[in-house]
Amino acid sequence: MTRVQGFTASATEKPLSVVRQARALWLFASIALLCAVAALSILVGSRSLTGSAIGAALFAFDPRNDSHLVIWNLRIPRLVIAVLAGAALGASGAVMQAITRNPLAEPGLLGVNAGAAAAVILGVALGGISSIQHYVWLAFLGAGLAGIAVFGLAAQGGRGPDPLRLILAGAALSIILASLTGIVLLNAPSSVLDAFRNWAAGSVDGRDLQVGAILAVSVTCGVLICATIASNLNAVALGDEVGRALGVDLRRTLMLACLAVMLLAGSATAAAGPIGFVGLMAPHLARSIAGPDQRWVLSFSAVLAALLLLVADIIGRVIVAPSEVAAGIVTALIGGPFFLFLVRRTRIGRS
Repeated sequence: MTRVQGFTASATEKPLSVVRQARALWLFASIALLCAVAALSILVGSRSLTGSAIGAALFAFDPRNDSHLVIWNLRIPRLVIAVLAGAALGASGAVMQAITRNPLAEPGLLGVNAGAAAAVILGVALGGISSIQHYVWLAFLGAGLAGIAVFGLAAQGGRGPDPLRLILAGAALSIILASLTGIVLLNAPSSVLDAFRNWAAGSVDGRDLQVGAILAVSVTCGVLICATIASNLNAVALGDEVGRALGVDLRRTLMLACLAVMLLAGSATAAAGPIGFVGLMAPHLARSIAGPDQRWVLSFSAVLAALLLLVADIIGRVIVAPSEVAAGIVTALIGGPFFLFLVRRTRIGRS
């Protein structure tokens, strides 16, 4: 009997170690690909640059050199915003799909996109705000308030938010806030629309490293929260009863998950505008590589979403050069067919 048990343990241990090694290799390959695309992002643009010019700008910056200014003032901030915003959307999308147990869920279901958009348009129309640095704070505030409102509407007494109520409350609040945004836009002068549309299209252009620093702090806090609840999300994804049987504090896990989504998706929306489908696509790609373990899904989702948004930004720069298409529009063109594919694949239970 002892031999059988020992044989069984060694037989199962080896495949698990092989799986972990394979996941680690895939994650390393994904990060390496992200680094390669990041380098391409600095090269590609309306102004062609050589590798030597980029190296000189990075290690021997000359403020009188136009190429160096383009790299540091335009392309590096754009790269930083795209990577951080993409990672935030990917991680928050994975969390949303885990806590709602809905493969079609994405960060916007918590109302953060609609809340951020409403706050920005009100600030532009009523406060005359035109600086992207001010947009960030307004959008962050709107996203946070919308997330808190949805969390409160979805709460069930002292048990915390119910996943189904979370989706319904987020959808209802998003409709209300979208209607408010539309009313303000229809009654505002054209200058308000011109100031609002670049942010609303979901663009990573025109931001500076100050915006990147704000985004980096928020993303770091959100990722740390995700790391603390990653193992609990495996239990939550199996259902409330299984989660309780495994000793998981569902109320605390859901509260921390909602806080992480508000920080991650809210900051990404604040910095880059409402970008759709990235938070939906990345977790599915992550699960196809890493399996259902949420600890790996979160890591892969962050890296793959950053890669998706960066590729979308590069495509937007070259597809109608010398003009540009916002990254949010490119992700919508890619994500729309992907969403339809998921709808056809997903089996929805009928009562």
